Amino acid sequence: MTLITMVLGVLAAITVWFGFIFGKDAMSKKEQWEKETSFVTSGIIGFATNFFDTLGIGSFAPTTALFKAFKQVNDRIIPGTLNVSMTIPVVLMAFIFMTVIEVEPITLIAMLVAATLGAWIGAGIIAKLPEKKIQLIMGIALFVAAFLMFSSRMGWMPGGGEAIGLTGINLIIGIVGHFILGALMTAGIGLYAPSMALVYFLGMSPAVAFPIMMGACAFLMPVASVKFVKEQAYNKKASVAITLTGIVAVFIAAFIVKSLPLDMLRWLVIIVILYTSTTMLRAYSKNTSN
Repeated sequence: MTLITMVLGVLAAITVWFGFIFGKDAMSKKEQWEKETSFVTSGIIGFATNFFDTLGIGSFAPTTALFKAFKQVNDRIIPGTLNVSMTIPVVLMAFIFMTVIEVEPITLIAMLVAATLGAWIGAGIIAKLPEKKIQLIMGIALFVAAFLMFSSRMGWMPGGGEAIGLTGINLIIGIVGHFILGALMTAGIGLYAPSMALVYFLGMSPAVAFPIMMGACAFLMPVASVKFVKEQAYNKKASVAITLTGIVAVFIAAFIVKSLPLDMLRWLVIIVILYTSTTMLRAYSKNTSN
């Protein structure tokens, strides 16, 4: 049994643990499902964002924008809903990319563990924050995500190298960086863009970014999501809908579509994210003045 196979076995066990807790909570409290949330609308959102997430667009910021546009999820519980609803689809992505793209095992495992620990600490804090602080954090986080995506489009981010692993100070930087990114992800900022930037900066192959960022998300999300479920800091109806349609979307994107001309879509996503960031910050300002 290879080290990567063992890692995937652990991931599968963690995901089953999460799935049991999430499924039991959502189904046992079905009478409490949010009336303002449309199962169909949330499901369509989940399909679209998970489809493009599998192709490397990222899902948290676009999903937040669509939640806001279609008034599906209360601002206070958007971070928890993002994490809970996307967990199983992201785990599927991780299994796909971690088995087809080679990464040095120690580097991969170190970054996965760091991101998971960061998420465990971050989720416990974020789940208890009031709506006003969530709006401020997400407004800033979305702006940062848009800036990173814009930097990538403009070619400002380092272009990476050929390495499939890290050693020495670069490995330490990678571990510390993913610990911080894991904590920030629980606030609703996607890990993909900053993780990709960090991987490139450290001189690794661009292809390696996929198993690292998706693997990190896959390990940290079940852990963080269990905390959000226990704190009841998530939208049950939207989470169930997005999980179901997201699973279908991942398989279609990974095995049928595989690639699309995404340049125009990436620019559109940046614009939408900036708009949503502005909306969040305005809502924070309004709450502060009241």
